[in-house]
Amino acid sequence: MAKNKYDFTVDQLGPCKIKSPIQLSTVFGDACANYVRDDSFVRNRINVFSKDEENSIDETNLLQKAGPREFIYFDPKKVKAGICTCGGLCPGLNDVIRAVVRCLWNRYGVRDIVGFRYGYRGLFSDSEFPPMPLNPDIVDEIHKIGGSFLGTSRGGGDRLPTDGVDTIEKLGINMMFVIGGDGTQHGASTLADAVKARGLECAVVGIPKTVDNDFLLIDRSFGFETAVQQAKEAIASMHMEARSQPNCISIVKLMGRESGFIATSAALASHETNFCLIPEVPFEMEGPNGFLENLERRLKEHHHALVVVAEGAGQELLEVSGDKDASGNIKLADIGVYLRDEIKKYFASKNIIIDLKYCDPSYQIRSAVTIASDSVYCERLGNNAVHAAMAGKTKTVVGLVHDKFVYIPTSMAIASRNFVDPEGALWRDALDATGQPNLMVNDVEKAKKKMRERSGR
Repeated sequence: MAKNKYDFTVDQLGPCKIKSPIQLSTVFGDACANYVRDDSFVRNRINVFSKDEENSIDETNLLQKAGPREFIYFDPKKVKAGICTCGGLCPGLNDVIRAVVRCLWNRYGVRDIVGFRYGYRGLFSDSEFPPMPLNPDIVDEIHKIGGSFLGTSRGGGDRLPTDGVDTIEKLGINMMFVIGGDGTQHGASTLADAVKARGLECAVVGIPKTVDNDFLLIDRSFGFETAVQQAKEAIASMHMEARSQPNCISIVKLMGRESGFIATSAALASHETNFCLIPEVPFEMEGPNGFLENLERRLKEHHHALVVVAEGAGQELLEVSGDKDASGNIKLADIGVYLRDEIKKYFASKNIIIDLKYCDPSYQIRSAVTIASDSVYCERLGNNAVHAAMAGKTKTVVGLVHDKFVYIPTSMAIASRNFVDPEGALWRDALDATGQPNLMVNDVEKAKKKMRERSGR
């Protein structure tokens, strides 16, 4: 199996010479919490696929562990920190904002913190929303509500090297916390380069946010487990609808533009999904092994069916305009509506009476309050982002790798996306849970070739 080569060296603004105000231990085994050293690492590759395979211990495989350092770069009394949330909504945004503010204020004694409203737009001089002063009293309760306390928006990255840096220089911002997805972190990397080119010292630290869980390298994105829980509840309701009426088919469309992690995990969690359609696995509508005939067989045997589909599934079956949204994402055709209409036409042509229900709970899921596991994760992500910035680390994101918090260079985190592996254990277990065929296609070799091309194999 081919191995990707990475460079996990984290950019550093300069040497850390200031003693941290956080009182921790440097001795292991004394039952006191410890500082983390820069020479503490986590391996990226831990799976061994053959006895002869080398599992290297160098910058291509070692990720720097996150956490508070004994010596830091910035004097907390001189820090002015900025926070913004960008892109679509995701459970946990407020938890992260709260964690960053509280760690800066309570652990480091930073007293100058501002939130930029409505994404990158809040950084621009023509924004109608001025920066919002933040402190623990303001943010202490925001984790109890969904959405983003600071507001969010898409786009604006093209103005960061000019207007964005102007604002950072004017306000004296020397650490910027950027909470957002792939496009947002591309913008954060551009911002860090522009700040450096202007001769300013500002640590730019990203907290990766994608409800689709498609960030490269990271175990999971914050909000993902909440999204799966919310999706499971929607599936349970739609399953009850399907079970309660003869020949009833329920369709639930979930998020997942390019990666089907939510749909796959929700199908596993629900135990009630009969078909799970994701972007990584092509399917055909017609033919003896196509989706429609498999659906008909299911209906004849059980008199009901539940279909879960990720929004990016089956795009090759649809007419896609090629237009992009403000974040630069290709606008998808609506696979949910397409499935609904094609199913109706198919069964009508066979004079089979069906009852079809359709549900898209995406916005309800995105705006949900976090479940406990995500709330814990968000708190720890926010804390570790602050520790990174205080130690002068920049152009980096914080994430969980093999259940350890690490710092990943932004360029590595956004190099490509993470996908459900059609040959992996997660999808195999999803097939077991749904009982659907491995591939709902008539030309298996063609489908396999397409999947290999997508995964880069």
